[in-house]
Amino acid sequence: MPRRRIGFWYRFAAVLCKPPLVVLIKRDWRGTEHIPAEGGFITAVNHNSHVDPFAYAHYQYNTGRVPRFLAKSGLFKKGFVGAAMRGTGQIPVYRESSDALSAFRAAIDAVERGECVAFYPEGTLTRDPDGWPMTGKTGAARVALQTRCPVIPVAQWGANELLPPYAKKPNLFPRKTHHVLAGPPVDLARFYGKEMTPELLKEATEVIMAAVTRQLEEIRGEKAPATPYDPRRERIEQRRRTQEEQTRPPEATQAQQTPAPASVPAPAQTKTPAPTHTGRPTVREGENGS
Repeated sequence: MPRRRIGFWYRFAAVLCKPPLVVLIKRDWRGTEHIPAEGGFITAVNHNSHVDPFAYAHYQYNTGRVPRFLAKSGLFKKGFVGAAMRGTGQIPVYRESSDALSAFRAAIDAVERGECVAFYPEGTLTRDPDGWPMTGKTGAARVALQTRCPVIPVAQWGANELLPPYAKKPNLFPRKTHHVLAGPPVDLARFYGKEMTPELLKEATEVIMAAVTRQLEEIRGEKAPATPYDPRRERIEQRRRTQEEQTRPPEATQAQQTPAPASVPAPAQTKTPAPTHTGRPTVREGENGS
């Protein structure tokens, strides 16, 4: 695969990040044949560790098609971080925009320039108890349908064993393996040329996330849940439970919180002692002549 111009800042970041990654994790990287050699495209990647953006960037850096990640626009404004974000070609998301498509205008421009734009469609670290991909947000589908570029589903597993989601301390030993599997482009042709309604974007996003999940199933050798974890649905359910607790009558709440009284054991039955034999003859009625 021909290597494209990467630039000083990306090479500088690679010099800083690659040595510790090589030391900390082994690599099982597959599917690089599906990474396009030319032209703009999107990768849709699952997210299960604060470490995995660096590990995944290492994977794709080695293909010669470096990823451009999306980040909130405020990070690009000043200081060393802003210079590094701009220098490595990362992509600002303008969340303050009232137009959803305008929020991703920089991502659309990058794809049209022939760049790879890396999306984490879940929008945050997975909250699925078993680490499976959650339901996705529609940004990747929106950019894909606007540009009609290839969407490459990518699954990764292993960085989460080094640093589990929301954990603060890494598990350094034994040395972990970072598994990455890229799949063939997702077929979104049936959505082309149609109005990008919320329903259509949701359906296209579900197709993308299903493709990512299939790659992760192959890595893990097991089936994902039939219904992806939905953080929005979980929040609604949590609010419903909270409201039910708040509106429950005090008597019902107290009855639930008051432990049931301990059962009182039944009194032991008193046995009548057997008569004691005295050696004297038993007198029966009629035997004494009366």
